[in-house]
Amino acid sequence: MNTTLLAIGAGIAVLCGLGAGVSIGIATGHATDAVARQPEASGKITSTLILGCALAEATAIYGFIIALLIIFVL
Repeated sequence: MNTTLLAIGAGIAVLCGLGAGVSIGIATGHATDAVARQPEASGKITSTLILGCALAEATAIYGFIIALLIIFVL
């Protein structure tokens, strides 16, 4: 296969990290706003935030692994 196409595919796969970073930033901002409005719900908000951030980060890691597979295996 053409190495240029592989590099483009790997670059596109790494863009998953960009989406995850933006989504984690937005979620953290909204969680901070929610805690500021209702401090007594801080525990529930924090646990939900951590779960959402873990799922978003898993998506970024999957994209990174796919990029590595494209570069080194194909």
